[in-house]
Amino acid sequence: MLFDYETLKLIWWLLIGVLLIGFAIMDGHDMGVCSLLPIVGKTDAERRVIINTVGAHWEGNQVWFITAGGAIFAALPLVYATAFSSFYWALMAALWALFFRPVGFKYRSMIKNDTWRRAWDWGLFVGSFVPALIFGVAFGNLFLGVPFSFDEHLLVSDSVTLRGLLSPFALLCGVISVAMMIMHGGVFLAHRTVGEIQARAKKFTMLSACVMVVLFAAAGFWVAQLDGFVITSQIDKGGVIDPLAKTVITAQGAWLDNFAKMPSLWALPALGLALPFVAVGLMYAGRTLLAFIASSLATLGVVATAGVALFPFYMPSSTDPRASLTVWDSTSSHLTLMIMLYVVVLILPIVVTYTSWAYAIMRGKVTTAYIKENEHSLY
Repeated sequence: MLFDYETLKLIWWLLIGVLLIGFAIMDGHDMGVCSLLPIVGKTDAERRVIINTVGAHWEGNQVWFITAGGAIFAALPLVYATAFSSFYWALMAALWALFFRPVGFKYRSMIKNDTWRRAWDWGLFVGSFVPALIFGVAFGNLFLGVPFSFDEHLLVSDSVTLRGLLSPFALLCGVISVAMMIMHGGVFLAHRTVGEIQARAKKFTMLSACVMVVLFAAAGFWVAQLDGFVITSQIDKGGVIDPLAKTVITAQGAWLDNFAKMPSLWALPALGLALPFVAVGLMYAGRTLLAFIASSLATLGVVATAGVALFPFYMPSSTDPRASLTVWDSTSSHLTLMIMLYVVVLILPIVVTYTSWAYAIMRGKVTTAYIKENEHSLY
């Protein structure tokens, strides 16, 4: 084999991170746009402009989410099974909300009726705002530890109610996720629109950037007071999966240990704290494409900060800490990871190239005049 088992486990931790960051950047900005839809768009024509800034791309962006889910299912089956058992109601709520997106884009403009269209506008809002909130809440619960354990057959023996997920810290993470998404979507909307729509998008982008930075900093201080998880026993990093064959303790501030061991990693939270303001400054300076790149890097910084802080844990267990799922004891077989890596090496460059080409071809401003000229061929 090209890589040993330990190296493959690390590679797949990185690849899952890349897919989640790709989802946050690509699907995040069109979710942000749709979350701003009922607020920024004052007339039907303006709302159609907003929808059509992402209408050509939202399905392709959703592929990042589907691919991330599929990769976790194949590469981290124990994580996938435990997450769907523990977060069942939360994930179902996110999926139910996501249903509004395809039908909203499809049916919204089929009938020229204000009540009909406003209803679908709010459907697109729910289908974008709610999943972003839930995904942030789920990340917050990882830092608190998820109440699950395993029996001798590695079957999950605990689950979490939707209400049980909504602790103050988890809700804070959910609001950060929403603010980040709206900031990112607002920058994209400012890039693709003109006039009053652009001016309103800029205002909400600046507001959401401020909220995101303040709350992200507050979450960092909060994490420093939380009990983090630490592996205290020897672990066979290249061995077969057995999450119960280790000892794990909790210690205050342990979630920041990786940053203490490698100070260069502080660059990641720095991106999340500084680049939202850089994006806003570039946006007001008229450099909207550079602003979108800056907001993308800010999004990367926030998601990567969470991943690095949790490493090597995927899902810590508050019920039985030794059952916590880590990079070393929750993956598929060596052969499975190797075959999947070959597929990624072949397919991912194609996806990135095609996506880049699609955005390049369909670039430019969307205006109300353009919508009126293409009344029957646009969303």
